[in-house]
Amino acid sequence: MNIPAFLRTDAFGAKVAAAIDSRAKPRHGHGLSVRARAPLRLGLAGGGTDLSPYCDIHGGAILNAAISRYAYAHLSFRNDQKLCFSAHDVKHEDIAPLAAQLPLDSGLILHRAVYNRMVRDYLGGNIHAITVASSVDAPPGSGLGSSSALVVALVEAYRSAFSLPLGSYDVARLAFEIERIDAKLAGGRQDQYAAAFGGLNFMEFLPGDRVIVNPLRISRSYLCEFEASIIVCFTGQSRASAIIQDQVKAASENDRNAVEALHQLKTDAIEMKQALLGGNIHEVAQLLNRSWQAKQRTSKFVSNAKVEEAFELGLKNGAVAGKVSGAGGGGFLMFMTQPEQRYRLVSALNEAGSLAMPIQFTENGAESWVTSR
Repeated sequence: MNIPAFLRTDAFGAKVAAAIDSRAKPRHGHGLSVRARAPLRLGLAGGGTDLSPYCDIHGGAILNAAISRYAYAHLSFRNDQKLCFSAHDVKHEDIAPLAAQLPLDSGLILHRAVYNRMVRDYLGGNIHAITVASSVDAPPGSGLGSSSALVVALVEAYRSAFSLPLGSYDVARLAFEIERIDAKLAGGRQDQYAAAFGGLNFMEFLPGDRVIVNPLRISRSYLCEFEASIIVCFTGQSRASAIIQDQVKAASENDRNAVEALHQLKTDAIEMKQALLGGNIHEVAQLLNRSWQAKQRTSKFVSNAKVEEAFELGLKNGAVAGKVSGAGGGGFLMFMTQPEQRYRLVSALNEAGSLAMPIQFTENGAESWVTSR
């Protein structure tokens, strides 16, 4: 397979070098702020196959959709010698003296990690006193890719503020490296690409660290029917971090049952893509149920009593299929139902104390704009 130049590691490195050589300067004056946002995503099929070492050995396939919930980042320049990072949704502020590199053992780790990488690789070591504030439309561990969307939004804010030569693949790759390598947070690859690109995509994660994002051109009527068939429900607890560790271990040790389950998840992603393109929403629901069964074979922590209780209630009130969005163990559940049954399903889940709601897809990925303070 011939991979376009902009997907290869050497092309990405060349862009890094170009940014360093330019000694990027702030694009906007001190009276202006840069705002950025990146969408969260709903995992539809293939989750777990974007994790190393599985995707490095077998190749992964993911189907996901960006939704109209966002991570926001706001960057402005200061007149003192301080760095101020704020995460308004978790009520945390992190103030540090101006420095080229910040330790990652305290404070807002993701904000610091993005700052460190930007100064080191893109700003030629030049430092600027800035305020970077953020908020996310979902709690941490939601299963909607909120942490990765936040990193993408932060990267996008710096990209705009300093006119960095980064495309969507570059932003996603950089966000992945910052989150998984620099900050050492466990997880896969799909979230960063979903946040950077937006839309409904079939993603391939291939050996050699190659990624191909395939936007799906789905008939508008099919897409509307699919969107009207989906609701999400928050379980009230974050996903279980041990799930990712189990899946990594299974692939590393070639655990037959878990690896075969991951193979099934990849097959389901391919088949669900075809079903969506053909407008066969009934088949999508069947594949969703099959994927949920396969996903539970990848780790004993994928489901629990809280998740099973929500599933049982959903199935009694009009749901025809469902799964967790993300690793599992909590976070948001996704249900499919007949559109005319959606109100009944949402009402029943909310009356039981869950937070259930419809979703809307969005075509837009990471984006930024400038405003006066």
